[in-house]
Amino acid sequence: MVVSRLFGWFSWDMGIDLGTENTRVCVRGKGIVHRGPTVVAVKKGTHQVLDKGAAVGVTAKEMVGRAPLSIDVVRPLKDGVIADFDVTEALIASLIRQVHNRRRWVSPRVLINTPTGITAVEKRAIFNAAERAGARQVYLVEQPRAAGVGAGLPIHEPRGQMVIDIGAGTTDFSVLALGDVVESKSIKVGGDAMNEAISSYLRRSFNILIGQNTAEQIKLTLGSAYPAVEEAAMEVRGRELLAGVPRAVAISSVEVREALREPIHEILEGARSTLERLGPELAGDLLSTGITLCGGGALLPGLAELIAEESGLPVCVAENPTDTVARGLEVFLEFFEDFVPILESAEDDL
Repeated sequence: MVVSRLFGWFSWDMGIDLGTENTRVCVRGKGIVHRGPTVVAVKKGTHQVLDKGAAVGVTAKEMVGRAPLSIDVVRPLKDGVIADFDVTEALIASLIRQVHNRRRWVSPRVLINTPTGITAVEKRAIFNAAERAGARQVYLVEQPRAAGVGAGLPIHEPRGQMVIDIGAGTTDFSVLALGDVVESKSIKVGGDAMNEAISSYLRRSFNILIGQNTAEQIKLTLGSAYPAVEEAAMEVRGRELLAGVPRAVAISSVEVREALREPIHEILEGARSTLERLGPELAGDLLSTGITLCGGGALLPGLAELIAEESGLPVCVAENPTDTVARGLEVFLEFFEDFVPILESAEDDL
């Protein structure tokens, strides 16, 4: 304990936005210091990260679909929760070393966001992974709170504020007031589901198989939720299913929008069902406070307009929506002593 406290003096407090697709790290007083995919390359059959952590993030993601048989490329989180404990531990340990310039024996205090509705077992997995990775103390904060604070919303006021956080694995719908979550709903639909919908469309319509990274690139280039003034197209390369040979096809933004219809519909239904459960006072608040979108999915062109049209409420996209949760964690770190009563620690979980 004394040794841990001693090395804690030389460590920076860290916030980790541990997402299904991307991870961001902020440091108290320094802002966001790391952004990268939540992907790790390990030696096959082990949990040993390649090259002392070099194959984490962007480098590892570039290996997806291209890695030799001796390497496993792993996404250790699924639907916002830990799916591979050992690889998650290796990822967090690598992030701690990166932030502290590869110094060993550092022992920082770490704050990690968690989706709404996760189980006690899933929380314990996060605590254990971070502690074994080298964290001195671990605290959890509900993702809607971090997102609301990061978006600059006055969540402490007695007025309802609605946040829709569209991540890779999940979309979280939350209404906050008086600094707490009043109503929430989470669905396992997000950026990954959109990518899969695009892949499925290409299989059905063109008999072509594409990889995860290609599907994501199509979404980023042509994806939209609302008709555009000018439609676009791009060439897509993959493997022809019947002949098994490489093949290139052209796909338009109209076709991609059709492919995304189902996951977008599920997001709209999630918003509607959350609004239906609100009391009259909170519902009335939202007529003026509206809905704030954050997460990578908030960047899908036309989605904010479509949600506004369907809900009848004003909808805005948070500034730099992919960084919203990490910015919120930074605020929690900056005023840590004030926020401690609402944070969950390992001791509380026992």
